[in-house]
Amino acid sequence: MRIVVVGGGVAGLAAAHRAAQLGAEVHVVEQSPAVGGKLRTVPLPSGARVDSGAEAFAVRDPQTGEPSPAFQLAHELGMAGDLVSPQVSRAAVLGSGGLEPIPAGTLMGIPGDAALETAPFNGPLLAAGADVAVGELVRRRLGAAVVERLVDPMLGGVYAGRADDLSLAATIPALAAACTEFPTLTGAVRAVLAARPKDTTPLFKTLGAGLGGLIDALAAAVGEDRIHTGRPVRELCRAGRGQWRLTVGSTRDPENLLADGVVLAIPARPVERLLANVAPADLKLDYASVALVTVALPEAALPEYSGFLVPAGGRNHIKAATFLDRKWPHLRRPGRTLARVSLGRFGEESVLQRPDGDLVEIAVADLAAIVGTPRRALESAVHRWGGALPQYAPGHPARVAAARASLPAGLALAGAAFDGVGIPACVRSGRTAAEAVVAAVEQSMA
Repeated sequence: MRIVVVGGGVAGLAAAHRAAQLGAEVHVVEQSPAVGGKLRTVPLPSGARVDSGAEAFAVRDPQTGEPSPAFQLAHELGMAGDLVSPQVSRAAVLGSGGLEPIPAGTLMGIPGDAALETAPFNGPLLAAGADVAVGELVRRRLGAAVVERLVDPMLGGVYAGRADDLSLAATIPALAAACTEFPTLTGAVRAVLAARPKDTTPLFKTLGAGLGGLIDALAAAVGEDRIHTGRPVRELCRAGRGQWRLTVGSTRDPENLLADGVVLAIPARPVERLLANVAPADLKLDYASVALVTVALPEAALPEYSGFLVPAGGRNHIKAATFLDRKWPHLRRPGRTLARVSLGRFGEESVLQRPDGDLVEIAVADLAAIVGTPRRALESAVHRWGGALPQYAPGHPARVAAARASLPAGLALAGAAFDGVGIPACVRSGRTAAEAVVAAVEQSMA
């Protein structure tokens, strides 16, 4: 049984790893020069190594307390001893008077205080299967200030999008489910929070040498000879005997690969292109671009937070910042303060058109204005991620379900476009897709 995985991000590599565990001959085809997608660890000029994409992952499901797929994968790969916990995990949000801690008893910034809400709805807030923009629901029940000061910055930090555009069912599925049972939003929030296990250990961990190590270990487990980089997939179509043919490589010198099953672990638009003649899909999914600027500054006193979020519409350009060496003790070095800031929101990407030097200046200036750090960078690195973060519009889960329902047996979709951002969601998505494809191929061969 041969399975081809299109896409070498963490979802694609997780799919390949799982398919290989199930006995398949696996090949990963990735159009860029290296695998890893948004997981990459890079050196600063001084030699210090930092993550240029995701910097941590949840080690357990916050709703069930079960170990997350990413945590399980790290254990499978023998990396449990390399995991480190944050020293400081409480974050802040920028208010009119400076940094304020994100209030306790909130869910993605949505409070559970019943005194803040209007009268109960006549019945559950949402019908079963219904979806709504997060901002629309919160504004209706709790007012615009909660959206603008808390919910929008929280969602912006994760998705680089706006609360008024993002699907409740896709971004906070546990709350969407609770809203089909409760007549108040605050009651639904309290129910979701109450159902969570009372675990006080850190929710997030990282690898001491950087999350790029997870990609290296996955690639080694799959087999470097089974990973083909710099190979765009141009066409997917049926072949004889129930197989699939993938046209790979340049237009001048294409190669045909045959597969018994295919996992598409790539963004929505290339998925739609490859499925056009197989199972047309219209996912209606846009993407936000962001830039991450890592700066080492002369050592300075910092507030007791892991970082902070910035509401849209103010005088600052940055949307979030992390105090890396306060959050992660293994990054601490004498004489410096290490921070990472994020710029760019969906529909507001003009700042990203500026050169790297300007982005560093913006980062340094905004940090100085907000927390008083020196206005001088000792060293810096800018990493741009074009089309990095999916913008799940209301109805997204239903569109994904429809696309999957139309797929012929032996094809599966995986990755952030379909099952959520974050390393655990991508790992789960890839593994689930691999299991489905292997099962379908085994059934067809029986």
